[in-house]
Amino acid sequence: MTGTKLKVTVLYDLWEEAPAEEPEEVPARKRKGQKKRTKKPVKHDREEIFASLEKLGHQPSYYVLDGRPQSLLGLAKCNADLIFNLTESYAGDDTKEMQIAAFLDLLEIPYTGAGPHATILAQDKSIAKKMFAFYGIQSPYFATCYRGNIDHAHDIKFPLIVKPTSEDGSIGIDAAAVVNSVKELMERVHYIQTEFDSPALIEEYIEGREIYAAILGSCETAHALPLVELDLSKLPKGTPRIATLDVKFEKDTEAYKLTKSAIAEDLDEETTTKLSDIAIKAYRAVKLRDYGRIDMRLSSKGEVYVIEANPNPWLSSGQEFAMAAKKSGLSYTQMIGEIVELAMARQA
Repeated sequence: MTGTKLKVTVLYDLWEEAPAEEPEEVPARKRKGQKKRTKKPVKHDREEIFASLEKLGHQPSYYVLDGRPQSLLGLAKCNADLIFNLTESYAGDDTKEMQIAAFLDLLEIPYTGAGPHATILAQDKSIAKKMFAFYGIQSPYFATCYRGNIDHAHDIKFPLIVKPTSEDGSIGIDAAAVVNSVKELMERVHYIQTEFDSPALIEEYIEGREIYAAILGSCETAHALPLVELDLSKLPKGTPRIATLDVKFEKDTEAYKLTKSAIAEDLDEETTTKLSDIAIKAYRAVKLRDYGRIDMRLSSKGEVYVIEANPNPWLSSGQEFAMAAKKSGLSYTQMIGEIVELAMARQA
């Protein structure tokens, strides 16, 4: 496919207000009772991707899914050779992300990133963890509960971290997510169920380094890019070393200013290989493709725990995936080209 000019539609989701040509802000995904995430980068990843597609000689265009049936009908008529799929929700419901991929499958339009099967497996953290266990991948022991019903339970012990089972971007995770008593646990489970109308994932808190592995490739050709670490060591004493919502997105907070992601330069070769191999195994376990990110914890004893798998991670040039690609020798435009080639090769 190298050298072939393609009509590429950059697909993203927008809701709660009338779509503009290029809105300055994308409304945050929000469910019943959920507070909005208000901080967003000035420059969207879709703009950077669009510019890269032009540099690669393709003919890009934007298409927005605004939550109305008409936008789905219009997508069916977009006449694209490839959809660069950046959607994270439909009509504000991120559990419907997989249905967008399934819709594209029905239309037989090639698209980048995870298919519906992978999205289901990875998006529900409890299902992903069961898949990891089946493939012998170590993940923190956990339990899930919703409205008094226990879906699954290991013999877990404190401290624990409590979060929604199907949110991403650290939604629902703040310093109070780490609990040390039954009282705190019950209060946090109630908060998750009330605020997000979601089952609560309760997992053992693993003290250690936060390591991200960006993966490029199909299931068979998947390879890990240089590892990235989110350095949480400068957070105030007594603050849990976790990637909370403010650490990731709230630029005016102390937590955001005290933390940063950077290439993990100080890992020895054996540890790097171990982390990369486990990440690739996790990527394959939940059927990711084209690109994905595996979040892990590296304990002081050298134990690796997979926390979650992220299909279609954020591709902004300042984020971890692009950071890892750059370290591997790929420019931003080359990284986008690789993703396009992988998606088109699958169609061929």
